[in-house]
Amino acid sequence: MTFADFADRHLPGNPNARLAVILLGIVIGMVGMSFAAVPLYQIFCQVTGYGGTTQRAAANGSQIIDRVVTVRFDSNIASGLPWKVKPAHAIEQNIGETSLINFTATNLADKTVKGQAGFNVTPERAALYFNKIECFCFTEQTLAPGETVEMPVTFFVDPEIDDDPELDTVREITLSYTFYPLN
Repeated sequence: MTFADFADRHLPGNPNARLAVILLGIVIGMVGMSFAAVPLYQIFCQVTGYGGTTQRAAANGSQIIDRVVTVRFDSNIASGLPWKVKPAHAIEQNIGETSLINFTATNLADKTVKGQAGFNVTPERAALYFNKIECFCFTEQTLAPGETVEMPVTFFVDPEIDDDPELDTVREITLSYTFYPLN
């Protein structure tokens, strides 16, 4: 039943009340769509790699190919987060090979601080083939005053990248994190 049908049935002969019910239905629908927009956008980005969004994998890749890629790591810290984050050094690996690297974060504040990281991959199209098995970015991080922690990332580049003609010349991929406060 639509809002118009509801209005016709329960508010016969009153066009203003019918219009009010229809407008209320539109407002409720718009509010519902605004709440659904963020999770739907995240799903869209994960499926397409749009905006450098990486893929999540449950297990290591099944095939390693001879093509070598250099994976670089980068970190940025949003204002308001008193952390120092040191990214891992760049690594060279065969496509399909699983690697484990660590970022190091230190809380520079005199109080416990919660933070989380957002991520992206460049070139953006390569994100469709960049698979993270384990990542600190999947959960919030809580660091005590002065605490330093290693934050692991386990990943591989899917060998299907070799079949994408737009990425034939790609020899470097950058995984970048932006850390932001949650307090």
